This record gives sequence, C-alpha cells and structure tokens, in this order.
Amino acid sequence: MSGYDYWIRKSPFFEATLRAGCKRFSFANHMYQPAGYGDGDPLEAYWQLVNGVTLWDVGTERQVEVTGPDAFAFTNMLITRDLHACPIGRCRYAPVTAADGGIVNDPVLLRLADDHFWLSCSDSDLLLWASGVAVNAGLDVRIGEPDVSPLQIQGPRSPEVIEALFGGEGALEPYQLVQTDLDGIPVVLSRTGWSAEIGFEIFLRDRRYGDDLWERVLAAGAPAGIAVTGPSDVNRVEAGILGYRSDIDLSTNPFEAGMGRLVDLDTADDFIGKAALTRIRDEGVTRSLVGIEIFGEQLTDPFLERWPVSYGGRAIGEATVALHSPRLARNIGYAMVAIEHVSPGSEIDVHTPSGERAAVVAELPFIRRPR
Repeated sequence: MSGYDYWIRKSPFFEATLRAGCKRFSFANHMYQPAGYGDGDPLEAYWQLVNGVTLWDVGTERQVEVTGPDAFAFTNMLITRDLHACPIGRCRYAPVTAADGGIVNDPVLLRLADDHFWLSCSDSDLLLWASGVAVNAGLDVRIGEPDVSPLQIQGPRSPEVIEALFGGEGALEPYQLVQTDLDGIPVVLSRTGWSAEIGFEIFLRDRRYGDDLWERVLAAGAPAGIAVTGPSDVNRVEAGILGYRSDIDLSTNPFEAGMGRLVDLDTADDFIGKAALTRIRDEGVTRSLVGIEIFGEQLTDPFLERWPVSYGGRAIGEATVALHSPRLARNIGYAMVAIEHVSPGSEIDVHTPSGERAAVVAELPFIRRPR
C-alpha cells in the first residue's frame, strides 16, 4: 500500500485497522503497531477501556514456538519460572534472562501441550536468542515463529463479547487458555492482556482469516459498544505493568524491577542466569524500580526519553515513564532509583523538559487489576 514501507511487516488485521481510522503507527518486532485512531481525544479511548470494551490489533506480539521431544527441558532452562508448576492449558508471566541476570524479554508463556510452548513476547530479539541457545543446548527441540497473530479484547465488558463469540467455552480463569475454533477459524483464547482491566486475547492461527475474525469480533461486541483503540500506556502504568525497552531491558535484572517473585531459585533445575540471580538475591541490589507521583499541574510534556531524578541536587536515577492518570487525577510513573530512596513517601525531584518537579515514591500498583 502506498505510504507504507514494504519491508515492515503488517499484521493480518492491518487493513481492518485502516478501515477503523488508524492514522498513527508505532513499530515493534519489525511490524506496524496501531497506536492512534482518527482525530479523537485519547482520553475518550482511555475511558472506553476503563468503562466499556476495546479491541486492539497486537499482531506485533509475536510467538516464539518451542516444540520437540525436549521442548519442556529447553523451555524450563530458558525461563526463570518453574515450568513444572504450569499445567497444560495455562499461561505464566515468565521472564527470560541472560547469563548475567539481565532481562532478555518478559513474555507470557502459553503451554499448549506436554511438548508445545509459545512465548508471547514484546519487542525484542527473543526468537534469535532462543534459536542461539538451542544450537549448543544438546536438546532435541525446534524453535520457530508460527503463523499466529493476537487480538486483545480489554475492558470490564469484555466477558460479554467473549461469551457472544465462544459461549461457555470463554468462561476462563485468569491466565487460563483454551484451543478452539470460531466457526472454522483456528484460534487460542486466553484470559490475559496488557491493561488494568478484565481482558482476553484471541490468537489467530491462520492469517488468511484476519479480516473475518476482526469483523466477527466487532459484530459480537456491538451490543456492548466495542471500540477499536490502541493499547493504553496510562492504563498499564496504573496497573504496575512493565514495558520492555521502556522500563526494563538487558541492563535490568528481575530483582531491580520488582520481579523477584517470578524468579524460582529454590528448585533443582537450572536455568540461564540462575547463578547470577542467586548471587544478586543474596547480595541485594543497589537500585530499584518504583512508582512515583509527580506534583503540580497535569503533565503535558511528551515522554520521549528518560527524565533525570535527583535528591538534594544529587542524581539518583531516571524516570522510565511519566504521564497523567485521569482516573486518579494525578501525575504518575515509574523511576529506577538508588536503593536508599525506594521507600514509599521518599521525596525526590523529577527533571521534566519544562522544569523540575517535586515528587514522591509511591506504592505499586496504583490500581489493582480485577480478578
């Protein structure tokens, strides 16, 4: 299509997002990610997610597929979670770490069978990482990227849409999945998502049905007033959800990021980074990611790079994201700061593009996700 680079991949829903009025795209995993629709107020999309139901094209959320006789052993070596605790038909938030404990990615793992796993990843080279690890692992596995593209249906009225599409089969618990079809369209349905609200993901398993699936979701969601939007950065920050490359990356370890609960060190099995993370746990960290509340008027500066954070004129870290929460009527965000400043209520200063602002460390999450 004219105006779009042919070497950047498009999801099976790309044309549908154009019909829905998408005018702004971001970029992840070598693909276009719809980010803004029409000339509408972003605040309207935010409240639609908080109060109603929204449909997102998240085809950029690629799957790293692990299959083969040794798929369990390989995947268990790749992630920081104990895979024995994840039965078939369940998902797990499962960080992948390097030998030094740095976070390679923070995918959601889906266990489809004894020897069949997907790592649903954000923007990173996780496919290449897993493929490289497999070369010398001495295990019989196949690593690839299957023809799978997810949609997210998020918001308090999302269960209505899922019930209209799947009936009782869609009554899932959090982090549960089911492999099914929608009138012949092969999909995986999971109770997961990148928001503070109740939500689901539909993983399309054949891109030829992209338009068909999209229109079926819109039709099923019409009685609930479903709206097509992009993912909400405000909403995910309210929920304490981390963004890869924004808040965490290879230079960050799980204990610095508040993800220690996701690192299973007290198991017999080894995984990449276990020795380093054991040492980090025992020695403690020198910095930590915290929530922050920034005082003053509503933030209007675009967050294009990390903002310096100081205390008493001395640099102590950086804000990784900062924005205004309409629901809380506060400026909130995250910051990676020196460990002596991580207690809730600790006073700090955030250096925004328009000037210095007083701020305090706040407890995460700002809003707890519904069950």
